[in-house]
Amino acid sequence: MKPVVVLDVVGLTPRLLRHMPRLSRLGETGFRAPLGTVLPAVTCSVQSTFLTGAPPSGHGIVGNGWYFRDLGEVFLWRQHNGLVGGEKVWEAARAAAPGYTVANVCWWYAMGADVDWTVTPRPIYHADGRKDPDCYTYPPGLHDELTAKLGTFPLFSYWGANAGLTSSAWICRAAEQIMAAHDPDLTLVYVPHLDYDLQRYGPSSPQAAAAAAELDALLGPLLAAATARGATVVALSEYGITDVSRPVDINRLLRAEGLLNVYTQAGMEYLDPWTSRAFAVADHQVAHVYVRSADDVPAVAKLCAALPGVAEVLDRPAQAAHGLDHERSGELVLVAEPDSWFTYYYWLDDAAAPDFARLVEIHRKPGYDPAELFFDPAGPNAAKGRAALALARKKLGMRYSMSVVGLDAGARAVRGSHGRLPADPADAPVLLCSDASAARETVAATDVKGLLLELAGLRS
Repeated sequence: MKPVVVLDVVGLTPRLLRHMPRLSRLGETGFRAPLGTVLPAVTCSVQSTFLTGAPPSGHGIVGNGWYFRDLGEVFLWRQHNGLVGGEKVWEAARAAAPGYTVANVCWWYAMGADVDWTVTPRPIYHADGRKDPDCYTYPPGLHDELTAKLGTFPLFSYWGANAGLTSSAWICRAAEQIMAAHDPDLTLVYVPHLDYDLQRYGPSSPQAAAAAAELDALLGPLLAAATARGATVVALSEYGITDVSRPVDINRLLRAEGLLNVYTQAGMEYLDPWTSRAFAVADHQVAHVYVRSADDVPAVAKLCAALPGVAEVLDRPAQAAHGLDHERSGELVLVAEPDSWFTYYYWLDDAAAPDFARLVEIHRKPGYDPAELFFDPAGPNAAKGRAALALARKKLGMRYSMSVVGLDAGARAVRGSHGRLPADPADAPVLLCSDASAARETVAATDVKGLLLELAGLRS
């Protein structure tokens, strides 16, 4: 067997590789191929396809989150691997080679996965409501091995207005340390840095080129460490981020039409999925629309299709054509126009928005919110002042609220998104591999599992 290191470089495209000479050399000495992604082209869905070889209809991860019908709740960014159906690549590897070892460094659905070493972001949620940065590891002793050398996992640079290179640096150094100390057969490394400024400023911006160049420099030691071990290196991306300028408020439309209901507590409105006839779980450029009665589906489909910014409305047969027909999917799936993306916003007056709307709060929002990447554009200095005060309270051990996220102003600031299938090959996902003998013209996301087994010498 030969060790394999897989770098999931989020947002990597041929356009950005022009600024990444170190990573580009993988394709020059080995091979480079277009990577066909899946719908929706979002992190949780695509990673699950890479690792199982199945489309979302097979593994069940229909987005970064969905409506859990049996619980009556919308949840995004769950972490347990039990949600992912299908045979994982390490299960197939162990069937051929018992004792095959795997390290998962921050790929999603890491908790509970049957791998040998796990690292995944996991804050400390104190009983008084405070949240401190940290990570979960398996085995537990790995936590102190990593933090003794690298410090605490930098959660606030992993997501939010301060998201940047620091978190990717920690992850890469953690992967190097695990490889040196434990020598896994397969090492999976999630590298998120390109996700940030490409969503903030768009992939055609100078900031995107700068982010690609600084990430390439950061990856140098990790690539060298993998090569020194004699490992085959694969670098791939889940999706390409494209320029956008138009937020689409699907839930506000459904509410205005009397289909979406809310309930009110302390003057704040909360989505009421139990009584709503239709509501959407927005996820970048894709939205699952859950329609309680089959009788309402045609009318809701017609209503959604007429909303500016909506390119496609997929019913169950159309979802099947994309490998997205699963019980977790909405009765309808919306795909945005290339310049558009879906907000989760359902309130009609900002004064009634729930308090979590202005926070970096990925688990309470019933949809994805890229406005969390900005200090409120309507008043960035005031937002930074509130953040400084909150940090002061945190250092004193007091409860705090980091109320820094803009609402409509934040949505209008977003310049990059993903989720729909790419139209331009320059903005599509790409795969690079250091082993030229495995070269192929194109690679489908469903082929990645088989490719990894081949590179390990476990499948011809």
